[in-house]
Amino acid sequence: MSSKIQQRLMELHAADSLSDISHLPPVRCHELENRGGVFSIDLEYPNRLLIIPVNDPIPLKEEGGINHQYVTEIEVIAIEDTHDKKNQRRGSK
Repeated sequence: MSSKIQQRLMELHAADSLSDISHLPPVRCHELENRGGVFSIDLEYPNRLLIIPVNDPIPLKEEGGINHQYVTEIEVIAIEDTHDKKNQRRGSK
């Protein structure tokens, strides 16, 4: 899985903001439900790269939520399987 991790880190490094990272496969960057501001990026199933924005302050949308366009700094916090019900994608039921 090390080559997939390296690939994702290179993609993140090349991006100007989080909005440049696709929310569609193969990367599928999405915010996790019940984990306030934690984003998941696909690696090798079932593992995900978990990141958080570290901009100061965190850029928020007027209607709520994080404004991906202005997230220019992130921190990798974990690699884990997020497929239990409490961690599924925002909006999925």
